[in-house]
Amino acid sequence: MPDEMNLLSAVEARVLGCLMEKQRTTPDVYPLTVNALVQACNQKTSRDPVMQLSAGEVGHVVNTLRDRGLIHASFAGRTERYDHKMASGYRLDRAEQALIATLMLRGPQTTGELRTNAGRMAEFADLPAVETALEGLAGREPPLVVRLPRLPGQREERYAHLLCGPVEAAASAPGVRAAAPPETGRMAELEAEVARLRSELDALWALTGLSDRRPA
Repeated sequence: MPDEMNLLSAVEARVLGCLMEKQRTTPDVYPLTVNALVQACNQKTSRDPVMQLSAGEVGHVVNTLRDRGLIHASFAGRTERYDHKMASGYRLDRAEQALIATLMLRGPQTTGELRTNAGRMAEFADLPAVETALEGLAGREPPLVVRLPRLPGQREERYAHLLCGPVEAAASAPGVRAAAPPETGRMAELEAEVARLRSELDALWALTGLSDRRPA
């Protein structure tokens, strides 16, 4: 795992992952403008979690990553465009870039999922080819990828990137979301029930034609 000083935030990982992805999938419009990068970060497909970042937030992160040498800015006409420097910064080949980007954008995945989801960025002949690349990333010092313990009910192990720090297998399980405290959930249920009863009562008063005499 990268040392603590070099860890990425979730938004930084999203920005870099999007640049890595778009470099391979839409080369005609790469490097990206801030607006294009915002759209890529906020995609509702191929993203986990889905984010809603503003241009200001993305711009701030871009400047931070420029200072760290992970993003390069250039001008095309009057428009500033950005490309990533992950390949040189982390010594990644094309296959490794594809896997890291896919993990950054979609969260922990099995080798089969990674082969499918990273296929537009790099071609993998078979699952062993994916596993070989992953094990290479996991065997680095510090490691960039970790193989997560298999959870109960799961048939395959998943891999996760370590660019944002340690990953807990249970917290990263598919479909796992933080549950609201019991009190919060109960209060929401009560508020919804009160709103429903008020709506029904309003309808009854309207049917009687005496809504104007309804007690305040």
